[in-house]
Amino acid sequence: METKAVLTLANIHKTFHPGTNNENHVLKGINFILEAGEFVTVIGGNGAGKSTLLNTIAGTIFPDEGSIILADCDVTKYNVRKRSKYIGRVFQDPRMGTATRLTIEENLALAVKRNKPKGLGRGVSAKDRLLFEEKLAMLGLNLETKLQAEIGLLSGGQRQAITLLMATLITPKILLLDEHTAALDPKTSAAVLKITEELITSKQLTTLMITHNMEDAIRYGTRLIMLNAGKIVVDVKGVEKQNLTVTALMNLFHQNSGTALQDDTLLLG
Repeated sequence: METKAVLTLANIHKTFHPGTNNENHVLKGINFILEAGEFVTVIGGNGAGKSTLLNTIAGTIFPDEGSIILADCDVTKYNVRKRSKYIGRVFQDPRMGTATRLTIEENLALAVKRNKPKGLGRGVSAKDRLLFEEKLAMLGLNLETKLQAEIGLLSGGQRQAITLLMATLITPKILLLDEHTAALDPKTSAAVLKITEELITSKQLTTLMITHNMEDAIRYGTRLIMLNAGKIVVDVKGVEKQNLTVTALMNLFHQNSGTALQDDTLLLG
């Protein structure tokens, strides 16, 4: 069965503060193809280039060299707004991605209207309200009974779950998850990851998820890539990914990078 590339990164380089004492070559010739339906976890130590990679895909940062093809369109020079019709994104901070003073249903209404022509209507239709109740019920957090609640009054976990729902109400070509559970306590993080996996699986979403936790990177997703010093040093999927352990991943990292893993935070779960 032939697969289709949703995202192609070709020879992506990014240097911050070039020509100065603070010059930092963060991405060093990244080549990567993300196929339809893949759920890729991305891991790496501090400074490996994870966030820069995601921001380059999202359009927050432009590469110095290379090209980005997203949904058969060359988006290398597209800004965040032009890329937003292809991309759903959830940030690390639960306060980002939602409008604090608006209600749950008002935030969801904004997500439904994303990339549609702006009109005068601001209300929530009865049809939309039924849709929101149905989708919220799937989260298992009893939020379907709280459509009128101001979203800023919710817990971090509830807010991240709603942000996930907002990012996927209109199915994106690619979903970017930027350490979206890092600010949550372990129990809430596990709950949000469970919801994440269920949403991705049910909608067959093509996903890139950055995580700071090696065990989560191994447990979730269909493919795992590991960055080191701006390069992809590990890329596993299929049976190899299913059988992966923390020890095996560390050995692969050492074998492919020639160095031992220095960032102990990756091992903390």
